[in-house]
Amino acid sequence: MTEDTPRFGIPDSLARRMSMPEQHAYLRAKLSRRRVLAGTAAGAAVAGLPATAASATSPSSPTLVTAPATAGVDGSLVAPFGRHLAFGADPRTQMRISWQVPLAVTRPYVRIGLTPWELSRKIEAEVRPLHTPSLSRRLPAVDQYYLHAGLDGLRPGTTYYYGVGHDGFDPAAPARLGTIGSFRTAPATPPERFVFTAFGDQGVSYHALANDQLILGQGPAFHLHAGDICYADDSGHGKESDTYDARVWDQFLAQTESVAASVPWMVTTGNHDMEAWYSPHGYGGQSARFSLPDNGPDPARAPGVYSFVYGNVGVVALDANDVSYEIPANLGYTGGAQTAWLDRRLGALRRDPAVDFVVAFFHHCAYSTSTHASDGGVRDAWVPLFAKHQVDLVINGHNHVYERTDAIRSGEVGRPVPIGATTDPVRDGIVYVTAGGAGRELYGFGPGVRDSYEGRVHDHDHIVTFHWTKARLPDPDVVEWSRVRYTGFSFLAVEAVSGASPVLKVSALAESGRRIDHFEVRRSG
Repeated sequence: MTEDTPRFGIPDSLARRMSMPEQHAYLRAKLSRRRVLAGTAAGAAVAGLPATAASATSPSSPTLVTAPATAGVDGSLVAPFGRHLAFGADPRTQMRISWQVPLAVTRPYVRIGLTPWELSRKIEAEVRPLHTPSLSRRLPAVDQYYLHAGLDGLRPGTTYYYGVGHDGFDPAAPARLGTIGSFRTAPATPPERFVFTAFGDQGVSYHALANDQLILGQGPAFHLHAGDICYADDSGHGKESDTYDARVWDQFLAQTESVAASVPWMVTTGNHDMEAWYSPHGYGGQSARFSLPDNGPDPARAPGVYSFVYGNVGVVALDANDVSYEIPANLGYTGGAQTAWLDRRLGALRRDPAVDFVVAFFHHCAYSTSTHASDGGVRDAWVPLFAKHQVDLVINGHNHVYERTDAIRSGEVGRPVPIGATTDPVRDGIVYVTAGGAGRELYGFGPGVRDSYEGRVHDHDHIVTFHWTKARLPDPDVVEWSRVRYTGFSFLAVEAVSGASPVLKVSALAESGRRIDHFEVRRSG
């Protein structure tokens, strides 16, 4: 295959010069009207909708079954899978339950109750069908069916049991009791302590599954996924020529269900999550698959931008594709609205007397020395706001390693933070953590740069690296802030403690369960 061979309809040489909306328009126009209408009509027939309704609900998706389903399938033969939870804007009273079915079903719903044997409340589910045409000769057209139910008015600090079903499949039936899940709402007042976990760049693999099970063992209140979720788009350039197999989402959601069915799985978008077929900015697929808090600047266009408060921790999710200099397919797509919202939201969180700590998570790294290095767009747009509002912890993915900085102030080391140390964001600056070892193939560090982690410390006085400029060129850096480096699969576990002396106890755990880093964040004001 030559460099300019169009795998998905756009030659590489052309795609490099196109934004995500331009790629979306090009691909839609290139597919013949006959072919598009045929696909839409087929999807409509499957969902039991008229063609006009199917068009209005597009995007659409792939399933494990490549042959068309029929509206008359016996619902008792179709078992839901891929359950995943997410908070609403208020984790004390709102939960979103999402799942998938391999074939179209009728009247899907959620049953919910305070005991697993009395699921008395029944809530109708929303169907978000997703159709993916045959964008390449090696991939079939596929249809997926994503189902969502929003639960509001819940009791704070309460464990609920739930089951998902449809006509012919009642989760409350004795034979289906094994499918019942549970979740717990956030307490009304900050708990004495709780744990949340985080990583990025997961995909579908043995290592991804192993990390999930270790996370479940932490008993987290929620999990943060910092983008590059499943790698259906294997190339991640934000181009229509990227290799794309939407069926990978089925595998990913089935893999993740063991955790996400009970732990809210709070995702944001990475470069591999821009899927331009579904919408002009590539997030139509994400909107079909996930129900996230809708309190961001533009939930319809930027579903991965939102915020919530759990206990004494305020969390802000951002879409770094909007500011990335390295991968500019969506650069500036919110017209500055996300950055303006970030400024307002960080200010509001910092003024909230119930919030001790503010955590931001997103994909592209502000500070890293691994393969992708640092993104100057993130630094230009957001690092000044993090400093202005004294953010306590920033979590990134993108580089498939674990790397943790010292406390950074004005781009330099504000204070060294060796393993086991305590840092104060007010006095020292902000610690940035790259937690990209969730399961995808690993990266490394530059020549002569050694791993340095708990039990095997190899400090470097300086490291030669680079950051991406607006001209999409790597600009060399010599840095002193790279404190902990680990080339292995890993994740972050954060214990938040409230009360008279609040603290964030941050640990990184390897796939083996071994701790590779830990430090504490305590604020002086």
